[in-house]
Amino acid sequence: MLEEILGAALDLDETALRRFRRYYELLAEWNKVMNLTAIEGEENTARLHFLDCAALTQMVDLRGKRVIDVGTGAGFPGLVLKILCPEMELTLLDSLDKRVRFLSTVCDELGFSEVRCLHARAEEAPPELRESFDLACSRAVARLNLLSELCLPFVKQGGLFAAMKGPEVSEELREAEKGIRLLGGEPDRVAEYPVPGTDLRHNAVLIRKIAPTPQKYPRKWGQMKKQPL
Repeated sequence: MLEEILGAALDLDETALRRFRRYYELLAEWNKVMNLTAIEGEENTARLHFLDCAALTQMVDLRGKRVIDVGTGAGFPGLVLKILCPEMELTLLDSLDKRVRFLSTVCDELGFSEVRCLHARAEEAPPELRESFDLACSRAVARLNLLSELCLPFVKQGGLFAAMKGPEVSEELREAEKGIRLLGGEPDRVAEYPVPGTDLRHNAVLIRKIAPTPQKYPRKWGQMKKQPL
């Protein structure tokens, strides 16, 4: 079922299909002993995780790009993007060590030994990562005003931050717009997309990095939550 759903929606070769199959198997296996995702089963995983994440490839050219997935969790959207565009350079960042161990296992099994899996909070990430990525992406992590402060410092000038969101983002974007500009970003567009095989329509908020992020950002998480930009 997984292969049929993905094959009908995406132009995939046999290698990509095999990787999605193995990714699903590992996700289901590890999910029995740790909380990776509430979405279970081949159909729901294919549609609500894999195809939802895959939508970003229609909005951003990932070929040859350096990408960081912030708060990646079980690898969404970063690992899905890597399967669809193996030539991109990927860093997966998460604050929980057990999730990073899962991600390292998946990358080894899928033949992605070059993917960097990092155990760190975004606001405490190694300084060499700052403003070094063409794209920072994040999915289902935090409201946009907080997420922007976590993600935009990773993006180099001219690059993009892509926040994958649900069906309604206008309020989040309004409350985040001032902070986005303080961080050196500029809202580019909101791209609405359907999730194939469902009635869902989700959004990706694309933010262009037009100036360096001031060194005082990101702040500590407690300060961000107490005083959002």
